[in-house]
Amino acid sequence: MPPVRPALVSLLLACGLALAGCGDDAAPTMAPSLEGADPLIASYDAARDVAPGRAALSLIPAIATTITITDFDRARAELGLPDLTSDDPMTDRNDFWERAPQETVLLTEGLLREQNSRFMLDHGFTQDDVDWEAHWVTPEGPGWVLAFRSDLPFGRVAGAVAEGVGPLKGATADAERHLLSVGLAGEDDEVWGDRADARDLTTAVPAESTYLRVGCVPPATALATHDVTAFDDLEAFSVSYGDGLGTARLGPDRADLFERSALATDAPTSGPIGFGDAFENAVADPSTGRIGWDVRNPRVAAALTLTDGLPWAVCNEAEPD
Repeated sequence: MPPVRPALVSLLLACGLALAGCGDDAAPTMAPSLEGADPLIASYDAARDVAPGRAALSLIPAIATTITITDFDRARAELGLPDLTSDDPMTDRNDFWERAPQETVLLTEGLLREQNSRFMLDHGFTQDDVDWEAHWVTPEGPGWVLAFRSDLPFGRVAGAVAEGVGPLKGATADAERHLLSVGLAGEDDEVWGDRADARDLTTAVPAESTYLRVGCVPPATALATHDVTAFDDLEAFSVSYGDGLGTARLGPDRADLFERSALATDAPTSGPIGFGDAFENAVADPSTGRIGWDVRNPRVAAALTLTDGLPWAVCNEAEPD
C-alpha cells in the first residue's frame, strides 16, 4: 500500500459513487505501444522532456516496494487548464480540484493541499504549482518528492522548508532542480530506473498517474475467485491512467495474461465497490504483457488501485485453509 492519507481512500470510497458508463459498447483502445520509446534516464534532469512516470524513477530508491506517481500537469491539460498555477483566480483553481477526481485518476490529493491557504498567504505558492508528485514505501520507511514548475521563484519553497511548515518539516529543497523531497536515493544508491524491468513497466507517454508494485497481490486482497495456482510468477507490475484508459503492465511474454484478464471480469464486489464499477471492455496483449480497460469511474479506479483491489495482479498461490 502506498503512503496515501487514509482520508483520501475514505473520500474515494464514500464520495457519491454514481457510476457513469463510457457511453457506447465499442472495443476499448489499447494505450500506446512502448516500441521506439525513449529509454529511462540515468539521472534526473528537470529540463529534459521525459514523462514523470519515468523521470521519477531516477530519483526513487531501488528498494521501494510501492510507488505512486501523479502528473498534475497532465490532469490540468486534460481538463483544459494546462497553464493553471497559484497565480490564477481562486475560482479556476477550485474548479480544477472539484473536477479532477471525477474526470481523471489521481492517486494522491496532493501533499500541500491541506494547508494550501497557509502556504499561499505566508509563502506565495500552493499545490497548484506542483507539476508532479511521487510517493513510495521502502523497508526503511516512506519517501516522497514534489516537482515544482520551473518559473516559480524557489526561494518561496525553501523558506517554507526552513520554517518547517506542516508536512515540509525535515524535507530537502533542491533549488537547482526545483524538487522538494524526503527519502530520495543517495548519489551512490541504485534507483528504480536501474531495474531491468523498469522500461517494461512504464511508458514514455505522459499519464495522469502511475502505480508500481514489487510482487503480486494476495488472492483475498485482489478479489480473485478462480484457481490461480497455474499462473506464472509475477515479480512486479504497474498500472497507469490517461485519456480515459487504464493500462496494466506485467512484463512481456505473459502466457497467463488472458486468464489474468478474465479474473477482473469475474471479480466479485467487496464492500461498496467492485472492479466492474471502475473498468470495462478489457483487451489483452500477451506479447507486451499489457491489459487495457476503459475507465468507467475515475474515483473508483483510484480507490481500487490504492487498496490493491486488482484481480489480474493476484499471486499464483492458493488461499490458506
